[in-house]
Amino acid sequence: MLGLKVLFRIWGEPAFASRVAPLLESSPEAEAKTSEAQPEKKEPARSEALTLLAVLQREGRLIDFFMEPISSFPDAQIGSAVRSVHRDCAAALERLFAIEPLRAEAEDAAIEVPAGYDPAQFRLVGDIHGAPVRGKLSHPGWKATRCEMPGWNGRPEAAFVLAACEVQV
Repeated sequence: MLGLKVLFRIWGEPAFASRVAPLLESSPEAEAKTSEAQPEKKEPARSEALTLLAVLQREGRLIDFFMEPISSFPDAQIGSAVRSVHRDCAAALERLFAIEPLRAEAEDAAIEVPAGYDPAQFRLVGDIHGAPVRGKLSHPGWKATRCEMPGWNGRPEAAFVLAACEVQV
């Protein structure tokens, strides 16, 4: 039925015929050769959040630290583990994001929040009324000055793998 509709439109509407003509000029064999010559590059599906977790695990063993039940360990042993996780994860974050304080003022410094402030940059806590708002800085905030996430080129079935299992041989 569709073929007949197209046929009658082609005969009756020259503009429609000119739009259909290019479709008929390419044969299935020619299309197959074109697609073989230029295969579509399909990027593996993986979230950048998972890539970040994988980096923090690889460089700082962050997931190992959080997934390990620590209630039976003495505080000194936990403190020792935290130091290396803290140091190595901080280095990875610095390398990937170059994190800096959002505000230069020290904590407890008096600051003025401008009228029409960006809520992504200021979170007001307490009794808020009027503008501009004046208050005491309780946390300077953080900002990334770059974002250089490593690319991922693994297999699609490994998109959710954060760390490979290790096998001693």
